[in-house]
Amino acid sequence: MRRVTSLKALILASALLAAAPASAEIRIIQSPGGQVGPFLDLFEKVRESGERVVIDGPCLSACTLVLSIVPGERICVTKRAVLGFHAARSVDRRGRFYAEPEASVAVLAAYPGPVRDWISRRGGLTSRLLLLKGRDLAAIYPRCR
Repeated sequence: MRRVTSLKALILASALLAAAPASAEIRIIQSPGGQVGPFLDLFEKVRESGERVVIDGPCLSACTLVLSIVPGERICVTKRAVLGFHAARSVDRRGRFYAEPEASVAVLAAYPGPVRDWISRRGGLTSRLLLLKGRDLAAIYPRCR
């Protein structure tokens, strides 16, 4: 079992996936998100490997792309799981964030229907962080055994 706790660990885990047996699991215990590319690469490898994903803590921002890439039947959540969603954004050369509306539409469309519906009922993807946890999350993804 590997734990994803930071972007460095995420990249390291990505490199290790090729040798992982199909019965292994990825356990996300704390991910603040980050640049989309490394998350897409990792979750594509997880999908191909057949591994299960256990969300066991905060999975925020780009980390939530796991929901779009790994089949839902291979994702489970613990009581500590929290998913955090916001609109897509980029950073300019001066370190200022700016909205990426087209990317936000694409990301929202890629989420599974129940997640998309939950986000839409709360006003959609905006600069405000939406936290999916507890009963709402357990209604969408099964608890890990």
